Amino acid sequence: MNTPSLPKTLFAFIWHFLKKFWVPLFFLQLFSFAWSLDHTLWPYVIMTLIDTITNFTGDKAHAWHALSLPIIMGISLWVTIEICFRFVGFLTISLFPKLEADIRLSMFKYVLKHSYEYFSNHMAGSIANKISDMPQAITRILQLLIFLFFPVALAVIISTAMLAQINPLFSLILITWVAIHLAICLIFSKQCDDNSNIHGESKSKLTGKIVDCLTNSINVRLFARNRFEQQYLSIFQDDERNKHRLSLWSIEKLKIALGIAVFLGAGLAMNGFMLYSWQQGHLTAGEVVFIFNTSWNITMMAWLAGLEIPNFFREIGICRQALTIIQDFHDISDIPHAKPLKVSVGEIIFDDVTFRYRKQHNLFKEKTIKIEAGQKVGLVGFSGSGKSSFVHLILRYYDVQGGAIYIDGQNISGVTQDSLREQISMIPQDPTLFHRSIMENIRYGRLNATDEEVIEASKKAHCHEFIMKMPEKYHSPAGERGIKLSGGQKQRIAIARAILKNAPIIILDEATSALDSVTEKEIQEGLDYIIKGHTTLVIAHRLSTLSHMDRILVFKEGKIIEDGSHGELLHAEGHYARLWDMQAGGFILDDESDDEAGI
Repeated sequence: MNTPSLPKTLFAFIWHFLKKFWVPLFFLQLFSFAWSLDHTLWPYVIMTLIDTITNFTGDKAHAWHALSLPIIMGISLWVTIEICFRFVGFLTISLFPKLEADIRLSMFKYVLKHSYEYFSNHMAGSIANKISDMPQAITRILQLLIFLFFPVALAVIISTAMLAQINPLFSLILITWVAIHLAICLIFSKQCDDNSNIHGESKSKLTGKIVDCLTNSINVRLFARNRFEQQYLSIFQDDERNKHRLSLWSIEKLKIALGIAVFLGAGLAMNGFMLYSWQQGHLTAGEVVFIFNTSWNITMMAWLAGLEIPNFFREIGICRQALTIIQDFHDISDIPHAKPLKVSVGEIIFDDVTFRYRKQHNLFKEKTIKIEAGQKVGLVGFSGSGKSSFVHLILRYYDVQGGAIYIDGQNISGVTQDSLREQISMIPQDPTLFHRSIMENIRYGRLNATDEEVIEASKKAHCHEFIMKMPEKYHSPAGERGIKLSGGQKQRIAIARAILKNAPIIILDEATSALDSVTEKEIQEGLDYIIKGHTTLVIAHRLSTLSHMDRILVFKEGKIIEDGSHGELLHAEGHYARLWDMQAGGFILDDESDDEAGI
């Protein structure tokens, strides 16, 4: 099933997910307005209470009747606000984890559809960082809007209306100060936004470098490059630190400007006019307290909102940066209504195939070749001659520029990629394993396999013996990329996984290169088992491993220059015979190389 296309612009992307949760978002916003009521109606309750006390002239023993109204108002307001805040908490717990999970999973699904080339050109750590950043940043944006910016706006509206009932000039002063406050925030926010974007990109790059170093920790140790890696990383660390400092300094300048505006507006203008009006006898004691509390409550709310505006734009910058992995379109994608590949015999045909890597000359030009069903075919040639590209095209890691590739008469560009790769078992030269148990890694070949089937496949690949010697046996973790296992052990796990998958087409890319001769001989039975009756392609530098192949294709500079059995090619005394004579220790010497980008 194809992953639905995700919007490429930030607002459309966010709305794509928010519209699924509009009901809880509506009530979350509604209850969050309790903060606005808390900071605007409490001063009114206090004003009413003070004026009632001040104006009461009767017996204080009977004051309850006069004070009952403001007291009941205060209790009702407190209970209402408290209930609203609890609902806010419940809705937050219910909403945001679901929203973040939905965003994260959707991005993960989309990224998995990227091509082999995409992952070759992008750091896994940087991609993972962006997938993690996006849902968190969107949540923080929503929290700022729902819990801060919108309540502050409502509080300003309510306060303006209430102050106008006392004297419209107080409303005018408040509106003027808020407008200046907002203008300052917007003026400085552009700079804060730009600096945050720059810092975010630098931080993402630094994270990618750290992950790259940790992933290659074995190489760091082998070459004793701890100090070099520290110095190498320090270049990116210094860049991140300088850009972080620049980002923080732009925020500090905003604070200075806001502080001046608060002092002149809410401090001098509002309170100065309030004292003047009181001196002129235009305000009661309760109104003085109301204006003072309201002005400073709004000041506090606006101050908090002003300080968060740079963070708001920073989160937007993080989202824009994370969105780049969605804005990159899939290089290889299924056509609309692509059908599953159905393999009955496993015949492979290259029909006038032309292929080149980007901005390079053709590696293959109008290549036509047929591999019969059930044939065992060896692929030989110097590095860069086209062997790996040949099998990668069968796996559709790349699309051809001309011609077509058929499996059992079906054009592989017209079938789903998942169904294509389900029909092919690939055992690479350097297999990688998940940081999961041995059992899970082998079962990856067929997810519904029973434990007994996994163990049977392990026995055929001759890895059952060393697995049973491990502390937790089949439940032992393989480590990141299989670091807890030796090269030969990883290779045997990969072979067991392929045996379990039992696909009709088998590709072996130096599948026994990491094994000693004794172990290789032991697991050859397992390999013979999986290739029996299957169409098999074997890439090998050790030509002796190909002597039993039905057919050998000899590659040179993207061309198949010879085609025949081991005996026929030796008898022909051509390029293959020269390779055989050139072998040192049974391997082809790679003294000719024609760059095969990305392979």
